[in-house]
Amino acid sequence: MPEAVMPLLMFLSLFLLLVLGFPVAFTLGGVSLFFGVLTFGFDFFNLLPMRIWGTMTNYVLLAVPLFVYMGVMLEKSGIAERLLETMALLFGRLRGGLAISVVIVGAILAASTGIVGATVVTMGLLSLPTMLKRGYSPELATGTIAASGTLGQIIPPSIVLVLLGSILNVSIGDMFVSAMIPGLMLVGLYLFWIIGVAIFKPEWAPAMPKDVLEKFRSQNMGKTILEAFVIPFFLVLAVLGSIFAGIASPTEAAAVGAFGATLLTLAQKRFNFETLKSVMQETAHLTSMVFIILVGASAFALVFRGMHGDRYLSELILEANLGEGSFLFIVMLAVFIAGFFIDFIEIIFIIVPVVAPIFQQMGVDLLWVGILLAMNLQTSFLTPPFGFSLFYLKGVAPEGISTGHLYRGILPYIAIQLIALLAIVAFPELATWLPKALVGK
Repeated sequence: MPEAVMPLLMFLSLFLLLVLGFPVAFTLGGVSLFFGVLTFGFDFFNLLPMRIWGTMTNYVLLAVPLFVYMGVMLEKSGIAERLLETMALLFGRLRGGLAISVVIVGAILAASTGIVGATVVTMGLLSLPTMLKRGYSPELATGTIAASGTLGQIIPPSIVLVLLGSILNVSIGDMFVSAMIPGLMLVGLYLFWIIGVAIFKPEWAPAMPKDVLEKFRSQNMGKTILEAFVIPFFLVLAVLGSIFAGIASPTEAAAVGAFGATLLTLAQKRFNFETLKSVMQETAHLTSMVFIILVGASAFALVFRGMHGDRYLSELILEANLGEGSFLFIVMLAVFIAGFFIDFIEIIFIIVPVVAPIFQQMGVDLLWVGILLAMNLQTSFLTPPFGFSLFYLKGVAPEGISTGHLYRGILPYIAIQLIALLAIVAFPELATWLPKALVGK
């Protein structure tokens, strides 16, 4: 059997087992062990522990459980609930004001937590019934909530950016800074779409009743706004500000954020033993899921490279005379299609380690590639049939909201994300200008 066939067989075996529904983490590890022993014999077991140890002692990856803890703790604090209610009343007099408030709160929560599931569920529970009650189109309401909840994938601090930066060997701080403009651009495009809908289809996005707004204004509105916005602002400032100012590394800033979220929960009088126990259990569960997949992916990458799969792939691309643009298009298309079927973590650990050396060999800016991948991976939470944001939202949606509503509602936002992705491809400065400007290059 030709040597080049073995890496291909390994990839096909992995894909087939994932399609059949086997757990990703154990499938990655199992396929890697089988092909590792088949190719290298039992000496493979002398190599694997060193590779796993190197991954698990990576200081940068310590930011993952800390950011997860911060996000889950903030969910329990009630800050998101207060922020949503206040923002909805602030924009309530505008047509589409409720939808606008959902997008802005989604961006603020993204910069505070970065936990997509918690954000979507929180906004779904609090905003969706209100939007439907006020006469919003089910498609517009569900699409806006699902899309806004995924902003935590691109707006820092983001676990996606931490994992991508680690695998691409790019500074996590640079990844965070680079993602700011694309993330804000995406928020702006969402708002532009909602305003357009409110103008051309006003019956889909009516304004809130005047009596509700007048009641809000008469009940110490200034104090309510101040309390709702100041608390998350200081947490964002502590986390992102310390990174951008060069005071703390992303891992250290994640620790500051975790401690700050605990203090805020304490200040909101929501902190008790049950809350702490729940937060720690959820953090341990999510972190374990990420790291067991990472262990399997490390084993997979070790075997793939041991088979010279990366060399064969490079030779195939060079022989096909694929330029940078063509190869980038193929990778982005593969990531986008993979997002229909598997989670972003799996895509990062399976595809990115294979293509990163080829981009590096071509002389492509890996920071720019990382932002493109992050923006593309965000669609993995939105694309039917396995978009996790859609699952989260469907789980908390009231009766009468069908899967069809969710699918139709999310399509415009998927199109918006693809437009933003194309803009960053056409104008790389959108991702690379800010880090260079901050360091004075």
